[in-house]
Amino acid sequence: MVELHRPVMAREVLQHLVWRPDGTYIDATLGDGGHAALICSNLKYPGKLIGLDWDKAALARAGEQLKAFTDRLTLVHDSYTNLGKVLSDLRLSAIDGILIDLGASTIQLLDPERGFSFHHESDLDMRMDRRRSMTARDIVNQYSEEELTTIFFHYGEERWSKKIAARIIRAREQNGPITDSRQLAELIKEAIPARLRRRGGHPARKTFQALRLEVNSELENIGKLLPQAVGALATRGRICIISYHSLEDRLIKKYFREKAMLCSCPPDRPCICERKADLKILTARAVKPSPEEIERNPRSRSARLRVAEKL
Repeated sequence: MVELHRPVMAREVLQHLVWRPDGTYIDATLGDGGHAALICSNLKYPGKLIGLDWDKAALARAGEQLKAFTDRLTLVHDSYTNLGKVLSDLRLSAIDGILIDLGASTIQLLDPERGFSFHHESDLDMRMDRRRSMTARDIVNQYSEEELTTIFFHYGEERWSKKIAARIIRAREQNGPITDSRQLAELIKEAIPARLRRRGGHPARKTFQALRLEVNSELENIGKLLPQAVGALATRGRICIISYHSLEDRLIKKYFREKAMLCSCPPDRPCICERKADLKILTARAVKPSPEEIERNPRSRSARLRVAEKL
């Protein structure tokens, strides 16, 4: 049996997010419900939590795990990129806090039918939302060598991106379409020099991460989410975001800083913009998991939590 996903930095999330026990909160990436269960446990009437997830299977699992909180929980099958519409449909004008955990759950990653893992022989899918049309198989078999190199380098920060892309193209031309995840993992392994294959985890890890980000438009989706999330917050409302990729963290850090600026005029000129800050940053630096948590849950190692408050 696959172990349930462990909520990352649960104590830190609760400390920053739930500032009003009787408030209205959103878990925009419900996953298997680990964070949601803790949030619901700390709510008092009429406090409530709206849980969103674009993965229908994850939403169903979370519903089972959260049965004890049906009096304060509403589940919605949708993407956080549609947050504004979701709130409108629920007739909510403002919320007291929103949590976004950008990591995939353990169950998603290890499900052999989903194609996320390089350890299983499974169809190259990697869609979080099965309603999306493009899969990892489409990318691997249809993108040009230049396009593959770009996403492996940009999204996976893979040093050997060009060699990996070239190996994939050669395999396509010689043997036809690449159809399963283990086959792809072996091609990636072959493209990386043997002396480096035993460093930093499985040699296919970065490339699979890049494919997942591309399939699900994850970085683009963060850009769509942030303005909606901040716009939905009530005064003193909190936005808490856990990221696992340096590109994600940079996007969030940059957005928070821009929204916390009092003036956008050039520094050598008098202020004429009369701009007011929208956010107050509550985490001067990204919060990282404690050594004890990393020991208990090694998957949390790359997690970074940033928190801001609506002014």
